[in-house]
Amino acid sequence: MPSRLTFEVVEADFDLRVVTRSHEVPVLLDISADWCSPCRMLEPLLERLVQDYAGQFVLAKVDADENMRIAGRHQAKGFPTVIAYSFGQVIDRFHGMQTEGFLRRFLSHMIDHHAAHKASDKASPPSHLTN
Repeated sequence: MPSRLTFEVVEADFDLRVVTRSHEVPVLLDISADWCSPCRMLEPLLERLVQDYAGQFVLAKVDADENMRIAGRHQAKGFPTVIAYSFGQVIDRFHGMQTEGFLRRFLSHMIDHHAAHKASDKASPPSHLTN
């Protein structure tokens, strides 16, 4: 079920919708293909989890066949390839279908990493005060 928490991404808007957005909230990037059975099994699970987590992360979906440069940029050698972005950086990834337990651990790690980075930024003095 599409929502503001789940959206399609193409090459033209990738940097804005994934990299830049990941400074606000962790972005889970799902690179998949229509012909891929594991992709079709994983997609509804990811869409349910993004709703369950209610805004703690967003899900960006990429059709690998239509966006080969995005798949290549992320060295996606198998599908699905799922990548966690936080503060503009890739922080973790996995390939293939996974259990819900694995996904929840993966998501917790991504969310915790993002929160810790955000907290450390708030704790650091502005750069003009440290020069």
